[in-house]
Amino acid sequence: MTVTNGAQSLHRAGKLLGLDHLRAFAIFYVFLFHYSALFPSPEWLYTIGKFGWTGVDLFFVLSGYLISVQLFAQIDRQEPISFQEFFLKRFFRIIPAYVLVVALYFLFPYLRERESPAPLWKYLSFTQNLGLDLRTQGTFSHAWSLCIEEQFYLFLPLILITLVYFKAIKKGLILLLLLFVAGFGARLYAWHTFVEPLLNSDGLWITWYKWIYYPTYSRLDGLLVGVWIAAIFQFRPRLRQWIQQYGNYWLLTGIAVLVVAYFVAEKQVSFGASIFGFPLISLGYGLVVMAAISPTCFLYRVKSSITAQIAALSYAIYLTHKIVVHVSQEQLVKLNIAEDSSLMFVLCVFTSILAALIVNKLVEKPFLKLRDKILKPTKHEVLVPKP
Repeated sequence: MTVTNGAQSLHRAGKLLGLDHLRAFAIFYVFLFHYSALFPSPEWLYTIGKFGWTGVDLFFVLSGYLISVQLFAQIDRQEPISFQEFFLKRFFRIIPAYVLVVALYFLFPYLRERESPAPLWKYLSFTQNLGLDLRTQGTFSHAWSLCIEEQFYLFLPLILITLVYFKAIKKGLILLLLLFVAGFGARLYAWHTFVEPLLNSDGLWITWYKWIYYPTYSRLDGLLVGVWIAAIFQFRPRLRQWIQQYGNYWLLTGIAVLVVAYFVAEKQVSFGASIFGFPLISLGYGLVVMAAISPTCFLYRVKSSITAQIAALSYAIYLTHKIVVHVSQEQLVKLNIAEDSSLMFVLCVFTSILAALIVNKLVEKPFLKLRDKILKPTKHEVLVPKP
């Protein structure tokens, strides 16, 4: 199908609108969960936020899609994938703000929301999620998801370069399926070996997080679903056109799957949640993402400056929100504002957005401008959504 440049630009704009809505939802949902689970908060907040941990899975699906769609577009145009260029793009987008927050945690212990972090080298090598013990390394624990994404960013282009070299790109779908199935096997092994023997032990939660929730081998489902969506939309144009006719239906189906996933994963430390919860959640969010990039879905067409701004700040909010909430509560309680009040929650939302805005303006944007100077985008790249 031939598309004019104007239509392509409109398609890209709509696609970004839909994904911006999802990014804004994901970061707010994660924020609700962390706030209600880790800090004094009103009871109603936990009721609506207890499934918010799945917002990270939505981020995984979005990352898998956004990164893969750029690489697949290059393959489709028969352009060589430059690992150096890919790495530099990710470096300027992710590392500066991340290093700033790591430095804050280690240079100013007062800012820590819990007692101690993991060793510095684990943050700098993006391996903090491996063997993470919340009892002794609970500070900045949410860096685990960034570690998984960075590991993904390292291996995905190398795998694609290898597949292209051996002219086996079509076999990549088989590899996706094998990795997806391998996740079930890894979680089964971890459950029976490490978790099940401690079902009646006080250390059950810590062990479950360490061996099932945080490790890369357990949490690839969302990223793989995102890659699968990108592959369909890039290499299967007829299937893509059929899918895009039913955007709102895919959205409703995705929500229905997530409702089922909620009941499956309601008790996190259970066999069903540990083995089937993550892939079910990833599938549900995958359907929602697929809807959001379909022109027939209202998410694709509705424009909101609020969700666009929150989406732009989502990375900075994710990095800094635990520090900001911790410090905000300690200072605001001096003004006789109850820690577990709704007013405290609203004020912490405000300070978290403000802090993210500062990081975005002073760190993220300058480094992105530097990236653009070093790596000038081609005429093709401007038509592809940037993460």
